[in-house]
Amino acid sequence: MDKLLICPSILAADFKNLAADLGKVANADYIHVDVMDGHFVPNISFGPMIAKAVQEVVDIPLDVHLMVTNPDECIERFVPLRPGFITVHYEACTHLQRTLARIREAGVRAGVALNPHTPLTGLEYVLDDLDLILVMTVNPGYGGQEFIPSMDQKIRAARRLIGDRPIRLQVDGGISLDNLGYIVECGADTIVAGSAVFQAPDPGDYIDKMRAGQRLDNFLSY
Repeated sequence: MDKLLICPSILAADFKNLAADLGKVANADYIHVDVMDGHFVPNISFGPMIAKAVQEVVDIPLDVHLMVTNPDECIERFVPLRPGFITVHYEACTHLQRTLARIREAGVRAGVALNPHTPLTGLEYVLDDLDLILVMTVNPGYGGQEFIPSMDQKIRAARRLIGDRPIRLQVDGGISLDNLGYIVECGADTIVAGSAVFQAPDPGDYIDKMRAGQRLDNFLSY
């Protein structure tokens, strides 16, 4: 991986002016869409209609994060949008390998997200079915939370688990310019940032600053 990918989360955007806010992050690599059902997480957010509307505003691929109890029932609703990734939660999948295979068979790259308390051990048998691992560094459901300090060790462990496989390592929760360098040093190569980006005076400039100078071929020891 030779490029740091920045994925602004529209959960932190101004919903009254969503199109305008999306225009401010037109230099992003992906638009992160947090799909919440009010059951798996204590909040309700977006569905496929909002995701489609986002696509009509900006020519940036979607990064769909399904924070839902029954992800298999939702996958087919997002596949027609041809997102860059569809990520499901490890905790929500009874047959994880089957779910990942369904996503890939539909021509979409497949990701797995893990809540802060969830160990990485269950992923070792599905690595060949994965394109992305998402380490949640806050408890999912709300934006604006602080990075959980102990998650740095989990990011390092995930990088070791990935090894030389072509799997992106995404981190989501409490990331800003203040801690980005350290998180990249721990092994992350794909960053979800919500409040830090959309609350910046110039979100596009903030993205450029996040991306600038980050070398992913020069990690510290994991």
